[in-house]
Amino acid sequence: MFRLLPETPRDDYEVEMLLDLAFAPGRGALSSYKLREGVAPIADLCTLIRDDYDVVVAAIRYWPVRIGGTPALLLGPIAVHPTRQGEGLGAMLIAETLDRARDLGWHLVLLVGDPPYYTRFGFHPATPLGIRFPQPVNPERVLVHALTPAVLDRVTGEVQPWTGS
Repeated sequence: MFRLLPETPRDDYEVEMLLDLAFAPGRGALSSYKLREGVAPIADLCTLIRDDYDVVVAAIRYWPVRIGGTPALLLGPIAVHPTRQGEGLGAMLIAETLDRARDLGWHLVLLVGDPPYYTRFGFHPATPLGIRFPQPVNPERVLVHALTPAVLDRVTGEVQPWTGS
């Protein structure tokens, strides 16, 4: 049995340990982390999964960014404990939170990740659309997902840190 729960401040240590296990402690040097500096995550979308032993076995976070001035969400990090991979927990988190993001009025989600995994959720390459992610990043791994129709027709430019509403 798994429980899908909102992440709370008391979960931070466990989530950070899971992220270190999944990505290594040097993850903060990635360009996606630079976009998160000094910006709070979107609490209504940060979600985790606890198992029967009350251990955090999966977690997902979202952060606000701007793409050429347009508000968007940066999905990630998302992590599943190595002993629980292949059980569909990551897919459960993504599906649940993308629906919630749409319900909250967000129109666009961006991430840096593995295209074969994320295309099944409706993500596709962002670079051909003129969306530029800060370096260093492999542009083939920058993916975007429109939560509302036609939003991609008007979004282009550099992905920038959130500077407020």
